[in-house]
Amino acid sequence: MSVEQVETVVIGGGQAGLAMSYHLSRLGCEHLVLERGQLAERWRSERWDSLHFQSPNWNMNLPGWPGMTADPLADPDAFSPLREVTDYIERYAAAIRAPVRTQCAALSLARKPGSGELQVQTDGTLFVARNVVVATGPYQVPRATASLGAGVFELHSTGYRNPGQLPSGAVLVVGAGNSGVQIAEELCRAGRRVFLSVSSHERIRRSYRGKDCIWWLIATGSADSTLREWKGARLSRLMTGVNGGHDIDLRQLAADGVVLLGRVRAARDGRIEIADDLAASVAHGDESLQAFTLRCDEVVRAQQLDVEPAEDSPEDPLPDPPELKEPIRTLDLAREGIGAVIWANGAHAEFSWIDLPVFGESPASKRTPVHERGVTSEAGLYFLGLPWLHKWKSGFLFGADEDAGYLAGRIVLR
Repeated sequence: MSVEQVETVVIGGGQAGLAMSYHLSRLGCEHLVLERGQLAERWRSERWDSLHFQSPNWNMNLPGWPGMTADPLADPDAFSPLREVTDYIERYAAAIRAPVRTQCAALSLARKPGSGELQVQTDGTLFVARNVVVATGPYQVPRATASLGAGVFELHSTGYRNPGQLPSGAVLVVGAGNSGVQIAEELCRAGRRVFLSVSSHERIRRSYRGKDCIWWLIATGSADSTLREWKGARLSRLMTGVNGGHDIDLRQLAADGVVLLGRVRAARDGRIEIADDLAASVAHGDESLQAFTLRCDEVVRAQQLDVEPAEDSPEDPLPDPPELKEPIRTLDLAREGIGAVIWANGAHAEFSWIDLPVFGESPASKRTPVHERGVTSEAGLYFLGLPWLHKWKSGFLFGADEDAGYLAGRIVLR
């Protein structure tokens, strides 16, 4: 077992870890980035084939590099497919000359006995560092799923790649966040009969008054809102970059043939109990869409923004699907011909490998470090890339720059 001494170790070679590397290099701080697989590993191994970046290319920005995408001639208003996202991150690492060691997973992190330094244990090397930045992201472990029996093919959305990997028959998708609705839409277009279990969510316009919704989130100040300032619910906003980017509307999915269900309450022996909350979830989504539109219009008036006129409401809005009035309460998988279930119910952080007192006592709080803008009570330990690390944008690619710059400054002060 070899031992290496490094001033700062950054754990994670995704957008957050690389942004951290840029700012540390800019300030002349010796450091090393450890990545468990390849650069942007989670983009490679836990995403489906047809996924597109959910922000326009103009918003694919990491500090110090105006590359925008892997293709400098790309349309700034287009949405990059998955391969271009990983290419962009690879090219960024090369452009900033990030000192990355791939295929080097951190197995444990603890305080060096009798010392103020930190130790990062990997398969073949023990790294001893004055500072450690944990930039592994917030979604390492898929949430627990039910077992529906040997006759049903089940997988989490992180393991889904394309319709061809599923057995024949109908498909149940559990979860109506961005992953769930995009997978359901893809399966429906592939000719599958799809059931979609819907939970509470928020809707947003992909484009409004000639501007993308991400532009509006920045213009209205939402992207720079801190958790204390945030007034909305912290739910998934349904959007997609597929096929040039378009609105995600559950009524449109229903019109295309997707059967909408409420939230899954229990699953056992091939039967699923469904909550009677579909109408409430859809209504909340409608209300959030209206609130978003009103907020945009208010900012246009207050700031006298030069944008297109507000669009009129459609003369023939999509009708409510019948399940809103007569919700399905029990789903028999065999009777409906459902051969596959995709659990798109999210994932959570997994920090059990960190042996330092920066977590709460409850099961939920043990997965969330206590910090202030990524700075913990343990000298030299920092977190980066977590949702709401400081602002709404903190968990997204374009939010990595500001947070990494702040933490690099704190590291220099030590």
